[in-house]
Amino acid sequence: MSIVVTGATGQLGRLVIDALLAAVPAGPVAAVVRDKAKAADLAERGVELRIADYSRPETLAGAFEAGDRVLLISGSEVGRRVAQHTAVVAAAQAAGVAQLAYTGILGGPEADFLLAEEHKATERAVLDSGLPYTFLRNGWYTENYTANLAPVLAHGAVVSNAGEGRIASASRADYAAAAAAVLTGPVEEHLNRAYELNGDVSWSLAEYAAEVARQSGREVAYTSVPAEAHREILTGAGVPAQFAEILVDVDRAVEHGALASRGDDLTRLIGRPTTPIAETIGAALAGA
Repeated sequence: MSIVVTGATGQLGRLVIDALLAAVPAGPVAAVVRDKAKAADLAERGVELRIADYSRPETLAGAFEAGDRVLLISGSEVGRRVAQHTAVVAAAQAAGVAQLAYTGILGGPEADFLLAEEHKATERAVLDSGLPYTFLRNGWYTENYTANLAPVLAHGAVVSNAGEGRIASASRADYAAAAAAVLTGPVEEHLNRAYELNGDVSWSLAEYAAEVARQSGREVAYTSVPAEAHREILTGAGVPAQFAEILVDVDRAVEHGALASRGDDLTRLIGRPTTPIAETIGAALAGA
């Protein structure tokens, strides 16, 4: 029996591997990756590599074994993820894995924004498979915002159509720690459960802008604009129209509270408070 992480060379996947190796020996840890060379550092740490591609179902046949505890990290190719995830679910079902954990979206079937649709379809596929599951419904990563600090600082502005909506974000490492906890803890405690995962403290984009200004020593202001104006700003900056629509829709969801707190599942799983937004901002500024 192995603990298997798909998408293991991605930003979240690597952090999950780090968290696993801090909790268990490398021997039972396996990484499903597309590019063996890209995962050479994982192999050097004793992690077993299994080569497969979400978009090539035939490669997934050897990715899992009976009794494995598997983490399906959602793919990054919006619009293609249902087919990709369904292929992984089918391979896990055929292998007879003992647990299939999936990184979905906060709110699960109640999430009413465009970016949630593929996650909801994946959860339905997992349920239909009959596999023992754990749904890790991740809220927003703070890094979704701090990764965009360069233009914020250049223009001294955070622009959004989220109004005064609040976001209970956590760091990517927090979510990785939660995934490691459900993969290494007693399996019976986590089977057929859905965890709503979000940060301990919610914040508005006005508060985010103020904290960036405080730590950077620059003037940064928050401006809330209508959805159509925000869409035009994004496409004018070169964001593809389809992705701009998703970003505007997410901000609409934020305004309506879809990414605000849904409880303390994340803190309970990781056994500590979630990472404060000020800490993640500071780390991003230090690396800028």
